[in-house]
Amino acid sequence: MSGITLERDGAVAIIRFDRPEKLNSLTLAMYAELGAAFAEVRDDDAVAVAVLTGRGGRAFCVGADLTESIPALAEGRFDISEWDPAHQKHTTLFKPVIAAVNGLCLGGGFEIMLSTDLRIAADTAEFGLPESGVGVVPAGGTLTRLTRQIPYVWAMELMLHGDRIPAAQALRYGLLNEVVPASELLDVALGHAHRLAAKSGTALATIKEAVLRLGDLPQDQAFHHEAHYGQKAFTAPDAREGLTAFAERRAPDFPSRRRPAAG
Repeated sequence: MSGITLERDGAVAIIRFDRPEKLNSLTLAMYAELGAAFAEVRDDDAVAVAVLTGRGGRAFCVGADLTESIPALAEGRFDISEWDPAHQKHTTLFKPVIAAVNGLCLGGGFEIMLSTDLRIAADTAEFGLPESGVGVVPAGGTLTRLTRQIPYVWAMELMLHGDRIPAAQALRYGLLNEVVPASELLDVALGHAHRLAAKSGTALATIKEAVLRLGDLPQDQAFHHEAHYGQKAFTAPDAREGLTAFAERRAPDFPSRRRPAAG
């Protein structure tokens, strides 16, 4: 059955858009399922990192299934704010999320990608925001996020023209960290994920939360709050273990990564 799937690879959760026969377009139910998957990653202490990708080789996600969502919106049966958890608006998920973009990344799929922290794309991937061509706008976080992530003129070109761009151009724009052969995509993304899973969970969560919370504050106010985040991290058990391990020239055994003993 089509939907959102979640599987585990050790401390890594792999979330998949799983509707390849429809280019992984999102039904209303799938939006809810994706929000629930992000919440599961947030709440499960055994999960350190999430990788988000699409099933099949053709598409990462092409956004909402318009045959369902447009009538629901037009008839007033649905409000797009219900998609906020899937778009990670107002998120409290401070674990890293890595996008492994395996094909077409359009519309809402592009918007969801913008909510992730690291982005690896197959060299066959394409990106686009076609909303203006059908009379709507990319309001799944993109109107806010895109100009904060890449230069204004490139962001506006993507939103106003709605043209598709290849992975190499998306990399040049700063939308991606890396472009790799399609056959290597998931392995590369999981490599990043497992590297992160070996680091301090406290440190990673503090970094992500601070970046999300402080970015819009005036500089002096942001510095004040940054000191609190830093103090919290420096006095946490992970910091004590990390600094001890450094002095003893051994790999750290971070308390945040220890699983509770089975009772």
